[in-house]
Amino acid sequence: MRLYATVAAGGFRRHATYRVATAAGVFTNSVFGLVLSYTYIALWDERPALGGYSVDDAIAYVWIGQALITVCGLMGGGFEEELIERIRTGDIAVDLYRPADLQAWWFSANAGRSAYQLIGRGVLPMTIGWLVFRFTLPPGPGTWPAFLVAVALGSTVSFAIWYLVAMSAFWLLDGQGVAQVAWLSGLFFSGMLLPLNVFPGALGEIARTLPWASLLQVPADVYLGKYRGWELAGAYGFQVAWAVVLLGAGRVAQTAATRKVVVQGG
Repeated sequence: MRLYATVAAGGFRRHATYRVATAAGVFTNSVFGLVLSYTYIALWDERPALGGYSVDDAIAYVWIGQALITVCGLMGGGFEEELIERIRTGDIAVDLYRPADLQAWWFSANAGRSAYQLIGRGVLPMTIGWLVFRFTLPPGPGTWPAFLVAVALGSTVSFAIWYLVAMSAFWLLDGQGVAQVAWLSGLFFSGMLLPLNVFPGALGEIARTLPWASLLQVPADVYLGKYRGWELAGAYGFQVAWAVVLLGAGRVAQTAATRKVVVQGG
């Protein structure tokens, strides 16, 4: 555990060195947040209470999305390209022979990255959005820690998705095609473009049961106080279930990849 805590701390420090990139990210998220906010205002003026949200709720949803876009890897996990490149070049063989678990190593590094992104690119855009629009705040102080738990679980599900994407490079040689599919799926099915609650009929039902809903839709609804008591436990259970399934699939893929490397090396 000490090793992985050190890896997580290293991941935090690594991303903390890119201060200009962080500032650029805050600016970009804020600009997109402003554009989406005015788009949502126009939409909710035409369709009040769309998806069960007030216009203030909808604007809060926009800024939560901008805050979590890198924390929960809505458009990329932030590590998969490096891992895919190590697989492509064969450097992954060194990683597999280390006295450390590959999945746990990358999970720890990603956890450090997510923690930094939450502070560096999460807090400030939401603050800017609130100062401009005065959107809905959580209904009580207890909602904030509940929201952070949902964010942590969403980040875990995100890692599991992108780890599987990277592992595909063992068999496809180039994981960029799979990464593009995952990117588009995350963009649409996380609720980044529109809350999943406004999706009609079967499409909405399917979208809300896919793992990408854990990345934004669930944390946003926790923030807005849509879950209370057992409903909150159910929302966490949904995220945990997907995390267990996807991490388990990643473990299977890692085991198969290790055997492949051993056979080829032998």
